Amino acid sequence: MRSPVNRHRIWQMAADGVLVALAWLLAFQLRFDSFEKIPPFYEKLVNWQTVLLVVAIELAVFTAFGFYNRWWRYVSTRDMWGAARGVTVACLAASLIVYFFPPSDTARLPRGVAILDWLLLLGLVAGSRLLARTIFERPSPTSLVARGKEVIVVGAGDAGQLVIRELQKSRALGYTPIGVVDDDPRKKNLRVHGVRVLGTTEALPHIFRDNRPDELLIAIPSAAGDVRQKVVEYARDARVPVKTLPGLYELISGDHNLAAQIRPVQVEDILGREPVDVDFAAISEYLRGETVLISGAGGSIGSELCRQVARAGASRLILVDQAESPLYEIERELVDDRNFPASVPVIADVGNREKLRQVFDRYRPSIVFHAAAYKHVPMMEANPLESVRNNVLATKVVAEVAVEFGARRFVLISTDKALNAQAVYGQSKALCEWIVEAYGSRQDVSTRFVAVRFGNVLDSAGSVIRIFKRQIAKGGPVTVTHPEMTRFFMTTPEAVSLVIQAGSIGGRGEIFVLDMGEPVKIIDLAHNMIRLSGKEPEREIPIDFIGARAGEKLHEELWSEDEVIADTLHPKIKRARRAPVDGVWLEGELGALERLIAEGDTLEVVSRLSSMVRSPQRVGAASTDSVSEQTLH
Repeated sequence: MRSPVNRHRIWQMAADGVLVALAWLLAFQLRFDSFEKIPPFYEKLVNWQTVLLVVAIELAVFTAFGFYNRWWRYVSTRDMWGAARGVTVACLAASLIVYFFPPSDTARLPRGVAILDWLLLLGLVAGSRLLARTIFERPSPTSLVARGKEVIVVGAGDAGQLVIRELQKSRALGYTPIGVVDDDPRKKNLRVHGVRVLGTTEALPHIFRDNRPDELLIAIPSAAGDVRQKVVEYARDARVPVKTLPGLYELISGDHNLAAQIRPVQVEDILGREPVDVDFAAISEYLRGETVLISGAGGSIGSELCRQVARAGASRLILVDQAESPLYEIERELVDDRNFPASVPVIADVGNREKLRQVFDRYRPSIVFHAAAYKHVPMMEANPLESVRNNVLATKVVAEVAVEFGARRFVLISTDKALNAQAVYGQSKALCEWIVEAYGSRQDVSTRFVAVRFGNVLDSAGSVIRIFKRQIAKGGPVTVTHPEMTRFFMTTPEAVSLVIQAGSIGGRGEIFVLDMGEPVKIIDLAHNMIRLSGKEPEREIPIDFIGARAGEKLHEELWSEDEVIADTLHPKIKRARRAPVDGVWLEGELGALERLIAEGDTLEVVSRLSSMVRSPQRVGAASTDSVSEQTLH
């Protein structure tokens, strides 16, 4: 029994066979005005034997050119150019064979007939495919009547056109596009798949009065936050719900069906920051074919690292986490949803040296991304022993084991809270950076150590955005620590793509700082989120100022005064250079911290940690050209 695909190919070949025969006969008809006027010495060129020979030759060429690997209903411009090349080669092959090996008692094929045959067949092949697509995509009688929700689409670019076509084709989506808005005034009154461009985004207030839709859809994946915010404000004033296509990173990594990705506008869409642009294929080349270990693989950053490293073509991913459920979720996503079966989940505490050595000995990872860390500031203040043990001592263990087993690269995920740290969490991350600096400056270590420092990740676990969402859903109040508090924000995919790029350019214990754009006031974030929920701040959702929590700073920084900042190949990544910490001193201090943690001396651990961060012993002075050769023993 033939499969539907094979039956489809047979029907396509049969149709093309008819077209080839028709073009051949019509060429003679046009050349000699009618079949009756064909000279006798050409008659055998139009008999059924010759026609079948031509059909066989040209169908064989069509097959070689992959004509029947494509569905006619999805034919594209690229497919049409391929069809033109195939028709040209097929006609040339058939004409040459008939010309040089004509039937007996027959003159050679007239050149005019060969040219006419090529032109006719080219038109018939192209026309048949375009006709098939037109028939499949024609509006049904019911689609001419508005169904479901009427929507105005913002953006007449490629994404907008694809979405309009998908909305028109798919009744199940329940949308009818009734207009398009685009900032190019020259497009006004033009039609996109039959839908008229009503004007620019500035004209939205007037458009809403004359053509009020049920929803507004932003179909510009590359749109900046301020553009989206302006559209959202117009829609909010008119009380029109707004949805959007996701940003470029979500679009690339998600469902290829654009319409299926339509979602409500989220606060990260309107923060007013430009999306980060990276050439992912170029920056991730060093990951291709490698075994990569990611600690903290179940976390927000770790799981996104898993997705992007898998997309980069790593041969195997070792997923290490001590939390079972998040590790299970990312492993299933990689295997089931992203078709990456080479994922090895390992439940382990990265501070357990023997377990980690077993993992490295078995899988021999060449690249290590160390994202495992506790991160919630108030909780780390309440649990300083675990903060230092899991963040500092575990980082030292992972670094030492990576060196022992010859990993080529080690990338630490750091944070802006490591600068001028006032809390246990920030101080613990500062020590992690020192470990990377010290190991990176060792001449007897071949592993390339780098740290990547950035601010808050939007909508990560425990983030302020998730807290605000939960509070808004309950009707408030939304709790803000201070009216002037600011934070840097970046989406998780953007941050991870820059982490991967920093891993490709980093060398000897360098610290890379991601350009997070302008800091965002938390009170503005709260206002935007409340408005996106359809409420008005203060009037419908109250805002309470509760004061800064233990260890929190009013404003975060990305680099300190003792660091020399230099540009890198990517405009969004800066290199922070400073003299590395004295390796002997650091080794002694870390040993003391380990003993105090084993004894459970919380006060002494906090005191010693604070003292270390206030007065680190460094070697030499910061330089953009070199780093110290001091080693961590």
